[in-house]
Amino acid sequence: MPVYEYVCLDCKTRFDALRSMAQADAPITCETCGGDHSARTLSVFFATSAGRTVAGASTGCGHCAGGHCASCAN
Repeated sequence: MPVYEYVCLDCKTRFDALRSMAQADAPITCETCGGDHSARTLSVFFATSAGRTVAGASTGCGHCAGGHCASCAN
């Protein structure tokens, strides 16, 4: 089953959910505020092979603009 990224339109929290493709655009409850106004967002990924970028942005992990955040430890 794929992992989809969502944003809560009430509290602006971003979260992931493991859901079937049939459920990808169905309403989902926010993990933080419990609100049910959420939307699926575009997923960004980053991949390297032998130290070279093969997909995604040239820097960072995809969760921050500059590549300096707690989630990627950069």
